[in-house]
Amino acid sequence: MKVKITKRDALIIVDVQKDFCPGGSLPVPKGDEVVRVLNEYIRMFKDVGAPIYATRDWHPPNHISFKKYGGLWPPHCIKGSSGAEFHPDLKLPKDTIIISKATESDKEAYSGFEGTELKDDLLDKKVKRVFIGGLATDYCVKSTVLDALRYGFKTFLLTDAIRGVDVRPGDSDRAIEEMIKKGAITITISDLTL
Repeated sequence: MKVKITKRDALIIVDVQKDFCPGGSLPVPKGDEVVRVLNEYIRMFKDVGAPIYATRDWHPPNHISFKKYGGLWPPHCIKGSSGAEFHPDLKLPKDTIIISKATESDKEAYSGFEGTELKDDLLDKKVKRVFIGGLATDYCVKSTVLDALRYGFKTFLLTDAIRGVDVRPGDSDRAIEEMIKKGAITITISDLTL
């Protein structure tokens, strides 16, 4: 299947931040492997003038997701910290639209749509299809994909540009199955054309 990218499409890069990559406080195994292929997607979307979004966890120091405050995770992606920065090799264009999520201490937000302006911005730009990759398959990627589908966007999951946590073995595979069941279309970079 060949998919031609147009200006009505958007690339959404989910949470490719230092803390989620090897060496970070909450590393996704091989999380940095998504960077090289995401840079290829970025180049293609930039070439056709399609909007590029990058979501990020942007937590206060006392966020509800942290173990100390009853959550599952060690502190990560604290607003303004070096761990919250995007991976240094990710080549985000200057006009990338940055979406900060989970910015309030008492609200979880795995999805890039939750409590953000992402949906309205996509609708303003008359985007019909979204292409989603990043970290982690079984958490923020899954939630972002499911919300995109719920809001009526035709949604492509970039299977060569995602990596999962797999707290329980097979979590990522189950997440991908669930996204497909809800209507996501799986593709890789070789399926795209300009």
